[in-house]
Amino acid sequence: MDLVVPDVLEESCTTRQALERLAAKWRVLLIYSLLAGPQRPADLRRRVPGITQKMLTETLRGMEADGLVERRVLKDTAPQHVEYGLTDLGHTLREPLAAICDWAARHPVSPAPAD
Repeated sequence: MDLVVPDVLEESCTTRQALERLAAKWRVLLIYSLLAGPQRPADLRRRVPGITQKMLTETLRGMEADGLVERRVLKDTAPQHVEYGLTDLGHTLREPLAAICDWAARHPVSPAPAD
């Protein structure tokens, strides 16, 4: 079986479209966090240092629209309680992300030389 190399420079390339879905700064970190199981937004903010509430909300909404996460309402009355979990599609990213972690462990970034 020959390896097919996609033309990721073409906008219609499905590989390019997949990369664009995951390229947002916080998406992969949130996927990693959600691999442990469904979590409430406050828990996700604690697990992903540096993400603002606004960015967390926007990113989770985008991931929900892309079918990577699902939002579950735990308590319907105010104050509303929700949690986010990976969909079946989101769980399919476990192996590709593990491969990236493996690659990163084998090819660590060298510290920048001191001036």
